[in-house]
This record gives sequence, structure tokens and C-alpha cells, in this order.
Amino acid sequence: MDAIKGRGAVTGAASARFNLHAREADGDWLDDAEAIDGPARHPATTVTEEHPRSILSFNKSPDIPFDRSVNAYRGCEHGCIYCFARPSHAYHDLSPGLDFETKLFAKPAAASLLRETLAKRGYKPAPIAMGTNTDPYQPIENTYRITRDVLELCLETRHPVTITTKSDRVLRDLDLLVELAQRNLVSVGISVTSLDPKLSQLLEPRASSPAKRMAALGRLAEAGVPAHVSVAPVIPAITDSFMEAILEESATCGIHAATWIMVRLPHEVAPLFREWLEAHFPSRADKVMATIRSMRGGRDNDPDFFTRMKPKGVWAELFRSRFRLAATRLGITGPKPVLDCTQFRRPSLDGQLSLL
Repeated sequence: MDAIKGRGAVTGAASARFNLHAREADGDWLDDAEAIDGPARHPATTVTEEHPRSILSFNKSPDIPFDRSVNAYRGCEHGCIYCFARPSHAYHDLSPGLDFETKLFAKPAAASLLRETLAKRGYKPAPIAMGTNTDPYQPIENTYRITRDVLELCLETRHPVTITTKSDRVLRDLDLLVELAQRNLVSVGISVTSLDPKLSQLLEPRASSPAKRMAALGRLAEAGVPAHVSVAPVIPAITDSFMEAILEESATCGIHAATWIMVRLPHEVAPLFREWLEAHFPSRADKVMATIRSMRGGRDNDPDFFTRMKPKGVWAELFRSRFRLAATRLGITGPKPVLDCTQFRRPSLDGQLSLL
């Protein structure tokens, strides 16, 4: 199966969970387009504007460190083949494969919707997580600037916010991040999978190069913005060899905190990832999947709370020990900052801050 240059997924395979594969043709010419013209080898990116009624999502998951998040976009042009958010595109009757990285959704009113929520009298502040589902600094942020709008509101209302990204576009908001950091209202995590630009192009075709991500970490640290590196995801026999080197470069950049996450393959991500392995690393495919299953109770993925974030077995202990020893040696074992929720100032809907 041939790879598609500039894209992560090899195919646009439909999801079987919501009967996407069984959708009846409605007579539109697009139903027969692929049969007539053949599959598109270089699918273009399209963006649909979405207008939800609310933007702040709450969760009760017991194994993640935040209870609320803002996702300005659905789908992600970075095209990371391992992205655990891919299955969410099936809810839209779209493929978690190529559709996820080519048919995107933007929420231009995100900051206005968030303002409405923060203005409610019963609202109690806690850090808002951005980048938990899809990247807030993917390429279309250049046009929509939704993430910047949300950060401006957080600065206005003194609301704490955390950011996770794999893009150096985060530096375009450095002015806001510095002001937020001066008030202990922000922390930024940048995930780095490898230090090999060619491998990164295969894994994360439209994300910033590893060198740019490392440089962004250095710029953030130099500017006084609390930043940490996330060695994530670790993929056995593909990226795990870079673990120590990523930590070493991070320490050189002035980073004092680091985390790691083993690759997760929920729902449609597992078959998409297998296709990717067969296209790019066919000789290693069986070894990679066997190692992953050995850490996930014999399955491609462990969906259970707590254990999904804590792989088990010999391989898991090896990766855990390697990370701990390297982080300790390099002095990057610092905790993430505890952000300040006491400065919050409730906004009014006319844009003026409340006196109470």
C-alpha cells in the first residue's frame, strides 16, 4: 500500500462503529467520483466553520490532570498517524483516516462563547486545557487565530490556561504568553517524538520539524514562560531510541520538566497505524505491534482508566526506567507549575470586566 506524500494516513478507510461504510448513496455525483476518477492522491485541505452553542467542555476522567478544555478545531492538518483523536471524526460521518487531516472544522466564535461561560455567576475557575484533542497551533490557526483570541480573553479575565502543541507557531503568541506567565497563569507543553526530520515527516507530516520544536522550547524558557517537553508518543522500535537525546536537548534549552506517554491506538487508530507501518516499516511492523500488545494486556489498545496511561510489562518498565534515569541525570525532574486561580475576574458580556 503506497503512502501519500504530505499526509499521515495511507487511506481514507471508513469507520465501522457508526455504519459509515454502509451509508447509502444519495444520488450526488460525488458518490461516484472515486470510481470514475480514481482516489485522489493529493487530497486538498478544506475547512468548515462550525457554530456550536458552547465551547468549554468538562470531563470527569479520573486519570487526567484537568477537568475542562477548549478545542478550537476539529480534525488536524498535522496528520499525526498515531493521533488518538482521529476516531472523533467518525461522529461526523467522516473517515478517521484522510478525512481527519483534510476535512477540518473551525470554531471562530470560540472566544465569544467562552466569555459567556466565564461571565456566569456560578462559574468557578480552574485551568483550561488547550490542545487536548487537536492541536491549537495547526496551520489553519494562521488564518483563524482562534487560539490567540482565547488567550487574549484568558489574559483579560486572569484565567489560567495550559497549552499542548507540536508546533512552533506557539511563539506567535509569545507576547500574550509572557504576560500570562508573569501572573502564573500559563504553562506550555511541546511534544517531541523524534529528532530525525525524515522520520518526523512520515509520522507527523505537517507538524513543525523537531529542530523547530526544540528551538521553541528554548525561546519559551528564555522568555520566562513555564514550558515542559513531552516525549510523546513513544513508539517501540520506531521512536524510542530518541528518548534520551530529546531529554538531553531539552535540558540544553533550559527545560526543567518532562513527561512521556506510550503510544495509544484506540478504535480506528490501530488499523490506520498498521497500514502506516506496512507502508513505511514493513520489516518492523510485526515487532512493533507485538511490543505494543505486550504492554496493553494482549490488545492493540487498553481503554481503561488509569491503565491506559500506564502500560505494563517488561517493555513498559524498560521505557519507564530509561526515562527516569535520563531525566534524573539531566536535572529535568521538576514538577509542572501549579497555576493561580485566585486572580480570576468575571467578564461582562459587553466586554467590560465586572467590579465584583
